[in-house]
Amino acid sequence: MPVSSFRSARWLLPWLAVASAQAQTQPQPQEAVSATLKPVVITATRTERDIDEAPVRTEVVTREEIERTNAHTLKQALENVPGLQMREVLGKSGYELSLQGLSADQVLVLIDGLPITASTGSTVDLSQYLLDEVERIEVVKGASSAQYGSSAMGGVVNVITRRQAAGFGGTASVDGGSYGSQNDSGRSFNANNRNARFSLGGGGEKWRLSVSGERLDGAGFGVDPSSYPRQGDASLRQQLAARGEWIPSKDGRAWLEASHYTEDDTQRYNLFVPPNQVPQRKLENITRDRVSGGVDWRFANGMRAQVKGVNESYDSHSPGYSNEVLATDRRSSQRMQHLSSQLELPAWGRQLWMIGADYHHETLSQTSNGSSELVTLGNAKRSNAELFVQNDIILNDTWEVLLGLRGQNDSDFGSHWAPKISVRANLLNTPEWTGVFRASLGQGYRVPNLKERYYLFDHSSLGYKVVGNPNLKPESSTSLQLGATLKRGERLTIDVNGFYNRVRDLIQTDDVNASVVDGIATYTYANIARARTSGLDTSVFWRASPALSLNAAHTYTSTRNETTGQELTRRPQQIVRVGADWRVQPNTVLGLRLRHQSSELVDTATRARSPGWTTVDFSLNHRIGKQVTLFFGVNNLTNRQRDFVNTNDFGPISGRYIYLGARFAFGNAVR
Repeated sequence: MPVSSFRSARWLLPWLAVASAQAQTQPQPQEAVSATLKPVVITATRTERDIDEAPVRTEVVTREEIERTNAHTLKQALENVPGLQMREVLGKSGYELSLQGLSADQVLVLIDGLPITASTGSTVDLSQYLLDEVERIEVVKGASSAQYGSSAMGGVVNVITRRQAAGFGGTASVDGGSYGSQNDSGRSFNANNRNARFSLGGGGEKWRLSVSGERLDGAGFGVDPSSYPRQGDASLRQQLAARGEWIPSKDGRAWLEASHYTEDDTQRYNLFVPPNQVPQRKLENITRDRVSGGVDWRFANGMRAQVKGVNESYDSHSPGYSNEVLATDRRSSQRMQHLSSQLELPAWGRQLWMIGADYHHETLSQTSNGSSELVTLGNAKRSNAELFVQNDIILNDTWEVLLGLRGQNDSDFGSHWAPKISVRANLLNTPEWTGVFRASLGQGYRVPNLKERYYLFDHSSLGYKVVGNPNLKPESSTSLQLGATLKRGERLTIDVNGFYNRVRDLIQTDDVNASVVDGIATYTYANIARARTSGLDTSVFWRASPALSLNAAHTYTSTRNETTGQELTRRPQQIVRVGADWRVQPNTVLGLRLRHQSSELVDTATRARSPGWTTVDFSLNHRIGKQVTLFFGVNNLTNRQRDFVNTNDFGPISGRYIYLGARFAFGNAVR
């Protein structure tokens, strides 16, 4: 852990020491000492595997962790995963992710193995997926194009939704919170944010139905609420989903799910037009409709077939006002269809073969004040067809080899092949200790998305615009992952993973590519000839007692543009995560989550850097009986907030946030 991080967190050490001592002597409830089932993961091999036996390292955010930290959005659920960096989506009030020095464009986000539409035709906004129906989230780092195709050259985040159980039950929760003196109203004790969610479901052995809904209503916040600008945008996010499952036998099921998401955002800021500050207001009204479904069937001979698909529309309307006069009226429309199939063949000796095919099609259109904002006339579109094959070879009780190969034929960029080999070995197996070695070598690729090639993203009112480049070439990479896991039963786990990613034709934009015309900085996308990212992930989990669990993780990342010799922008060298969960009473759990990020290069021309930062979140969950849980928490306990005067400061936007709420469960939803 960096020295600066340690100093920021050292006040925690006495508390943790006391907690450990008390937890060792405190009587524990039966549920705390009972054995826990190991998670089953899908993303590593596209089929179910015990997490300890998966040949590709997978990190999991469980439903328990989501509830323990009271996360509402995918962004909030992922921000404690080691090595993941959350960044604001350019020009929006949303968040994208970066890992191992690779950008959000190079990380594929899936819902039950199916893609989700990117918020601006490029990256997925992690704030736009709400979590009420999520069972767990799986994260695989490193090139995964052999399993999942384009955009998976940096890794995969797969959100797994809950399956409805037989019987009947449901959940409901409400909570509210305050930014104190930064509340939009200016009154510290107002409920600035108000959130509610529900889920209901049930059925018999063959048919099951469920419905869920969620509403997140945030008024926004300002460093000085008496002035016009708001540093935190006001937003109203709502999601409604329904799901039906048909389970004719223990060997098969079919499912259909539909969801409707809406979002209304308001940005308020001033634009200096000498000699006055002119109030600006930008609205964004988003609608996303998603229908997905599939069939999963196991045959008597051991064969298994899966077919699933998704149809999604994403529409955005963004009017902008200058001094309450309509200045711009931007409309964007995206359509995406994806069909995926895979066939797992019966076991042949010690080999498990899988073959499959994917088809993907997407379109994008955008207008501003009635005129197209695309380099091409009309809609921009692309499609691709892909075939993949995978063979999982169990050599013996010690060694396992996973081979994968995917071929893609893109409508604009032709054919591309991506191979991958992963190796897993049980190198230590004693009554007390187990040790596993994992290694992966794979190629990744990503075709330029429609935004990068065709968008005219005009934010002249903010002093910049981004222009697409139709001459971009596809990115490709070679990714090496080497790691080991050492475990002592369920009490201690030590993970070490080194990574090296060499990227060719990396697509990047920053001030080096900018030109200034009439005071407006115009950026464009360009292929950097060669770049590399490398580093080391280390993490430790220690169950100090049945009541106290501690974890810590550190990621070191080094990046370089191998053409210029400079580091890549917006990639911090150090990311630290520390967590503690202490069951202070049989029904009361106290949690702490510390996050640290070191400084990062912002501008390659001026060498400007964003300063490092550290935040600490506190949560307290108290269960009353089996059905009701009361929760209280403080996010950003130390009130670390960026300097909004410094345009190079990309630290946390919001300061201290205090919240209070309750959850209720009944029927088969009681855990």
